[in-house]
Amino acid sequence: MERLQKVIAQSGIASRRKAEEMIKEGRVTVDGKLVTEMGVQVRQGAKICVDGKPIVRENKVYYVMNKPKKTICSLNDEHQRKTVVDITEINERVFPVGRLDYDTTGVLILTNDGEFANEIIHPRYHIPKTYELIINGILKTPEIKQLESGVELDGIMTLPAKVWVTNKDFDKNQTSLELTIMEGRNHQVKRMMEYFGYEVRKLNRKSLGFLMVNDLRPGEYRLLKPFEVKQLKRLANEGKLK
Repeated sequence: MERLQKVIAQSGIASRRKAEEMIKEGRVTVDGKLVTEMGVQVRQGAKICVDGKPIVRENKVYYVMNKPKKTICSLNDEHQRKTVVDITEINERVFPVGRLDYDTTGVLILTNDGEFANEIIHPRYHIPKTYELIINGILKTPEIKQLESGVELDGIMTLPAKVWVTNKDFDKNQTSLELTIMEGRNHQVKRMMEYFGYEVRKLNRKSLGFLMVNDLRPGEYRLLKPFEVKQLKRLANEGKLK
């Protein structure tokens, strides 16, 4: 017996959090009966339908992409913009793990394993993420120290970050830096800069844990090696909040 939301996530339809939303919205049936409560245990072989369609467990696949600019981290877009899935030729039905903004580039994982995706992006799991960014202004020493200790967003302090200033261009009035964070809040890097009144002009996710895409051109992707998948899971669980 396994929890319903876990089985849905394992089918590759969505992450566990999204699966929980589907259940709450009354979109899931088990053996013909509507289920809207969390934590329901389902037997192996139970007929589970989402929006009237039976789920099918797929072989799990894991890819890393160097996300290019002007692509959306979604399965579809109401404005008809190109999604990261649109630019792949992956046979399995995959989805992006987490979100990078339309003009943000860099490391992005694509998978059909909702359980794995949940471990990578859920707030209670902490994997270091390093971003390269350029802001419009000269970052000051007290601001760096505050970033390193945490800033308040939505009434909650961010976890301590690591800051490395790579260039201060006084002629262009801009600062280039690398910022390593442990969380993945919505638009977190941009909002951390906005806290001090800066606008992010360029943003690239350089790494997710040990994972980098230096060897991939924008839009290119590759299968993750089994040991890389295991290592990402280990990193996530080592940083898990109790």
